[in-house]
Amino acid sequence: MENINMNDIDTSAPAEHLTFRIGDQEYSLDIMCVREIRGWTKTTPLPHAPAYMKGVINLRGTVLPVMDLAERLGMGSSEHTDRNVIIVVKHNENMTGLLVDAVSDIIALSDDDLRPPPEVGGTRGTGVIKALTLRDERMIRVLNLASVLEFESLDAA
Repeated sequence: MENINMNDIDTSAPAEHLTFRIGDQEYSLDIMCVREIRGWTKTTPLPHAPAYMKGVINLRGTVLPVMDLAERLGMGSSEHTDRNVIIVVKHNENMTGLLVDAVSDIIALSDDDLRPPPEVGGTRGTGVIKALTLRDERMIRVLNLASVLEFESLDAA
């Protein structure tokens, strides 16, 4: 069996990202954390949940919490319509639905495509955006899913 030198492996190979829209802004997630994309389903609200948690839905026998990503990111909430989409993501063995306006595309991003977000005052959104990239004159924010979902567990505690 041949030994593999880890230095010979290209770790900067492009990773596929799912892009989606919230209002007039575009975001992306590593496609490896996306389990499915489904149309808007009315949620069952839960008492004392944070405002950005819209409630839960039945996903083939599993109770799935649904987060309004716009509200979670401090962009306010909008009227939910049949055009909204729920992106079902898995992080640390937990599944969560992210309510967004629309799914756009699948793009490949390498490390060279990514720029660190600028430091801005305040701490509310710290770490939610992992990187920025430009695609066809569009600014795409690469979401740090762990940070988005960590606030969920902190708020619920």
